[in-house]
Amino acid sequence: MKKGYRQQLPDRDPQETEEWIDSISSIIDIKGDERARYLLQTLIREARDRNIAIPLLTNSPYVNTIPPESEPDYPGDEALEKKIRRMIRWNAAMMVSKANQNFAGLGGHISTYASASSLYEVGFQHFFKGKDKGLGDFIYFQGHASPGIYSRAFIEGRLNEKQLDHFRRESFDDGLSSYPHPRLMPDFWEFPTVSMGLGPTNAIYHARFLRYAHERGICDTSNSRVWAFLGDGECDEPETLHALHLAHREK
Repeated sequence: MKKGYRQQLPDRDPQETEEWIDSISSIIDIKGDERARYLLQTLIREARDRNIAIPLLTNSPYVNTIPPESEPDYPGDEALEKKIRRMIRWNAAMMVSKANQNFAGLGGHISTYASASSLYEVGFQHFFKGKDKGLGDFIYFQGHASPGIYSRAFIEGRLNEKQLDHFRRESFDDGLSSYPHPRLMPDFWEFPTVSMGLGPTNAIYHARFLRYAHERGICDTSNSRVWAFLGDGECDEPETLHALHLAHREK
């Protein structure tokens, strides 16, 4: 069973399976992708009409709306960026593990950043703008992802090993705060995002204010973007979603 659907393993009729594969391959080669896609969608629709359970296809008109054939080439070095992500995830996990070995029961979050590292790294590598030439971007990091952000800063040389050893030990002069905390680490964090739901709400109102300031000629915010990362069940918090009506109304 997989996600509630019975899997036929091993294949009871590999010859028939191969014939189906050969058929769709021939359609793709002779008639093209569009015809093949139409036939597959028609077959799925017919199977569902006959009460055959088919797993949900997440690529729909409402999800992942850019079809693969229309996607532009990736602008970076995918192999190199993959290595960087692996190093950051490893360092983040080791930082939390080592901190708990030195101080039992200290806690920390390992999987939050690991599950979203590609999102963060694509942002860092290709989207986020610094403040060297203006306002730059404003990033509300998911609070539990702080180990990954510290790990990235370590690879960049902005944090040292001693600081990582003092993760969640703010009583040390060089301790790292558990979560994004501008008051404890004013040179590192810009916005507090814990308690859960605080970041998304502030991000929406922040973006609204940037547009307000631009439209009234107070300052040029046309090149600034506000990014908000959500996770760890954050959308279950009522305050996380309560400001979405504002984003919808003033989009």
